[in-house]
Amino acid sequence: MGIVKISDLMHENLRLAGTALSRSINAQAEHWMRVGMLTEMHPELDHREICQLMVRAELAGGLDIALAVAPPVGKPRTVAAGKH
Repeated sequence: MGIVKISDLMHENLRLAGTALSRSINAQAEHWMRVGMLTEMHPELDHREICQLMVRAELAGGLDIALAVAPPVGKPRTVAAGKH
């Protein structure tokens, strides 16, 4: 576990959102980080699909970035042109 420095405004945003959603400040920050990470890795998914992905990950034992970036079963990974 480490320390992440954030602005006072972001801390206040986390406090407000966490209170509204019955989460601690840390839990709210972690939720937003998960959603953001998955959104960057899967830009084709909407918020509902991201939430479903997080629930499936939790049922499978938690969110593991190695699994989150893996292609769906039966779908081969594509390699960008010019990269090996």
